[in-house]
Amino acid sequence: MSDDMQYSQFIAGEFRQGASATRFTVINPATGQPLGDYAHATRADVDEAVAAAAEAFRTWRKTSALERSALLRRVATLMRERGQAMAEQIARELGKPYGEAQKEVVTAAEMFEWASEEARRIYGRTIPARSEGITQTVVWEPVGPVAAFAGWNAPAITPSRKISGALAAGCTIVIKPSEETAGVALLIARVVQDAGIPDGVVNLVFGDPAEIADMLCAAPQIAMVTFTGATAIGKIIGAKAAQTMKRATLELGGHAPVVVCDDVDVDRVVRMAVATKYRNAGQVCTSPTRFLVQAPIYAAFCEKFVKAAEAVVVGDPFDAATQMGPLKNQRRLDAIDRLVQDARERGLTVATGGERIGREGFFYRPTVILQPTLDSDVASIEPFGPIALISPFEQLDDAIAEANRLPFGLAAYAYTNHLQRAHRLANEIDSGVVCVNEWQASLPETPFGGHKDSGLGSEGGIEGVQEFLRIKCVRQGAAS
Repeated sequence: MSDDMQYSQFIAGEFRQGASATRFTVINPATGQPLGDYAHATRADVDEAVAAAAEAFRTWRKTSALERSALLRRVATLMRERGQAMAEQIARELGKPYGEAQKEVVTAAEMFEWASEEARRIYGRTIPARSEGITQTVVWEPVGPVAAFAGWNAPAITPSRKISGALAAGCTIVIKPSEETAGVALLIARVVQDAGIPDGVVNLVFGDPAEIADMLCAAPQIAMVTFTGATAIGKIIGAKAAQTMKRATLELGGHAPVVVCDDVDVDRVVRMAVATKYRNAGQVCTSPTRFLVQAPIYAAFCEKFVKAAEAVVVGDPFDAATQMGPLKNQRRLDAIDRLVQDARERGLTVATGGERIGREGFFYRPTVILQPTLDSDVASIEPFGPIALISPFEQLDDAIAEANRLPFGLAAYAYTNHLQRAHRLANEIDSGVVCVNEWQASLPETPFGGHKDSGLGSEGGIEGVQEFLRIKCVRQGAAS
C-alpha cells in the first residue's frame, strides 16, 4: 500500500481500523513475505456498515439515473488514471503478472462504464388496460442495500462488477472482498470516494468470512446477497440468505471442458489454449481445464500442448518476460500438489510439471495430465490452478456427454470449423457460457452466470443490472 493509505476498513466514507484484537497479515505470494496487516472488523463494525448502507439508500435510490450515471463514469475515469498503482497492487497481492494486472484494471473500469450507461436505460413498460381510465405500468425499483462477497482471484474485476451493478440500479452495498487482496479493494474504495459517490453508498469490511457472512445474511436491512467463490461456500451463503427471504446471486465454481474437433488448425488452437489455461496460474473460475480432443489429432495436440506448457515463463510478476506468476497462497499450492499426487498414485501420465518451483513464494510448474480416469480426483475436483487435462474422444456424442458429466456448468469452450458441429456444441453443452472458436467467457456487456452447481443468476450485461432490481406493478384508475 502507498504511504498515504494503509490497510483498513471502509465504513460510512471513513477509512478506519477495525475494532477487533484479531489481525490479518497480507502475504506477497511471489516472496512469501508480509505486505502489511490490519485489524478485523467486529460485529459493531459490520453493524455500522449495514446501518450506513441503509441510511444512504434512502437518498441514493432517489438520485436521478443521469446523476448516478455521471458518478459511475467518473469512477471509471479515475480508475484508468490510477491504473498503474492499482495494477502494481494486484501484482503484489495476487502475484498476477503486471501486464495481466493492467488488463484487469482496464476491464474493471469498463465495468463501471457499462453500468453507467445501463443506469440510464432501466426501462419499465405500460400494459394495455381492460377498461377506460385505467393505466397499468411495470416499474423497476432498486431491491435495497446489498451484501456482497468477492474472492481474491480477480481482486479488481469482481468487486467492481458488484459495486457498479448495485449502484447503477440505485442500491447501496456492503462488500466483503477477500482479506488476502484487501489493498486492491481499498484502492477501489478510494476511487469511489474521490469520484463523489456519497458516504455510506459503498462500504468495505474485512474479517472472519464466516462471521461476517452470518451477520450480513441475517441483517434485516440487507435485501440481497451476491457472492462469487467456491460452490460449497456459495450453497451455504444461499441457504443463509433464503432464511430471511433475501435474493441471492451466486457465481460459483467450474471445471470447464474444451471440445477440440479434428477439423481445426492444431497449432493455432494450442497456442491460444495454453495462454488461456495458464493465465493467472489457472486461478480463474472460467479457466479451460478438461481438454477433450478428437482422436485423429489427439497425439499431435498433446505433443504441441506439452511443449508449449513447458515454454511458459514462470517468475516474478514484475518481470516483463513472465507469463505466469505464483499461486496465491500455501493452500492453493497444497491443493494442487494433492491432485497431482493422487494422479500419480493412480498411474496417470503427468506429461510435464507436477512440482513446486523453488522454496520462496508459491510457484508451481504448468502441469499437463493425460487421459485422467474418472475416479481420479482431478477429473472431478476443480483444480483452480495450472493443471490441464487432455483426453481423446471418438464421436461428438462422447465429447458432449463428458462435457456435461460434472454438476458444474459455468464456462465451456469448443473449437471446430464445421458449422453443424458448432451448432450442436453450442446448443447441447449445459453451461452458462459456451465459447465456440473463442476464449473470452466474460465481458462487461455480456451476462455471466452458471448452470447447475455453478450458480444462480447473472452478472454483467443488462441481466446483471436487473439482478439488483425488483418489479412493481402499478394499476391506477381515475379519481372518483
